[in-house]
Amino acid sequence: MATPKLLLPVVAVLVASVSLVAYGAAQETKTLRETPLTESGAPPDLYKQSMPAEGFGRAYRQQPPLIPHKVDGYQVTVGNNACMGCHDWPGNTRFNAPKISETHYVDRQGVRLDKVSGTRYFCQQCHVPQADAKPLVGNSFRNATQAN
Repeated sequence: MATPKLLLPVVAVLVASVSLVAYGAAQETKTLRETPLTESGAPPDLYKQSMPAEGFGRAYRQQPPLIPHKVDGYQVTVGNNACMGCHDWPGNTRFNAPKISETHYVDRQGVRLDKVSGTRYFCQQCHVPQADAKPLVGNSFRNATQAN
């Protein structure tokens, strides 16, 4: 049978745990949603892709270019990459689209390939579509040319 000296710390831990759980349940959950989690709000507006006349600026020198068009529904699987139809040679000349960088044809060992390297095949690992959407949170980011 446990002695009262041993039971006291166990009881204290249980009381503290129950108090913390009750306190956490009473707190309001913070979220970026505009409607409470308990309600099902309307879906957010879909924004058009936008492209400034001067193109997209870059925040740092090696930043991958942004995608100036919608990519919803583009299939990128091991056997098919819809982006390559327009951005790989010779499709880029046919569609007047920017050709993917020559760096995308070099593997990790520096060997030049005739096709896009497997490490560069899934475009949206680095390239993202640009949308003119309101920010979800405040941002004071300054790009490399603006930083002191």
